[in-house]
Amino acid sequence: MADRVYPSAKPNPQPPSANNSGGGGRPPSFPPSKGQTYGATRQAYRPQPRKLPPPPRRRRGCCLWLTLIIVAFVFLAAIAAGIFYVIYRPRRPTFEVDGLRFSAFNVSGDGQLTSRLELNLTAFNPNRKIVYLYDAASISVFSGGVDVGDGSFPAFIQEAKNATLLAAALSAPGGQTLDSTAVSDLKKKTRLPLEIDVDTKVGVKMGGWKTKKMRIQVRCEGIDVGVPKGKAAPAVSSPTAACKVKLRVKIWKWTIP
Repeated sequence: MADRVYPSAKPNPQPPSANNSGGGGRPPSFPPSKGQTYGATRQAYRPQPRKLPPPPRRRRGCCLWLTLIIVAFVFLAAIAAGIFYVIYRPRRPTFEVDGLRFSAFNVSGDGQLTSRLELNLTAFNPNRKIVYLYDAASISVFSGGVDVGDGSFPAFIQEAKNATLLAAALSAPGGQTLDSTAVSDLKKKTRLPLEIDVDTKVGVKMGGWKTKKMRIQVRCEGIDVGVPKGKAAPAVSSPTAACKVKLRVKIWKWTIP
């Protein structure tokens, strides 16, 4: 029995038509896809030129010149100081206590101190080419922290290689009230250990050149003076006190001793 052949439900596609010019056929053209359209409209990437940072300033050269100038200035200042020292050989003034005596000394029961003190002080200028210019000086004498006499020296000029004798009459400051311990201690003693403080300003003159005046403090320690009892006053004491001179430099609000 022979098999039957059924025709296909779908028609067979027709082959593409030939080109009018007669030759091989080409595939049909389709509309461009979305990706092809985006690629055609996007511009090609071009890298931007990189901006270089500005060249650094020549700080190293400026610092080098500044350092050289400072070194040269210090070197010249050292040479000038050396020449000054060779020519003038400066030395600080010295002071000695020549005489000290209580002409009166009394402590009342309510803590009031009455005293009169005579002081002789000698200032020495050991320099050969330097003149000292002194302002008026204030003097304070203490014994165990108690102010037993205040006074002053007048201003004076001290020539080179000169010794100047300074005399002052001192008295206890008014309004000072001592406590019971200090009153008892001063009444018992027949001799008092004293410290002398002298504060002044001094300038230097060398030829026609003068310096600005600076503060100095003279402190004399190791002094022992007899206290008068009754009407008899003790003799003038000539202690060998050690006096030190300190230069006090003030920078703004601070004082450097």
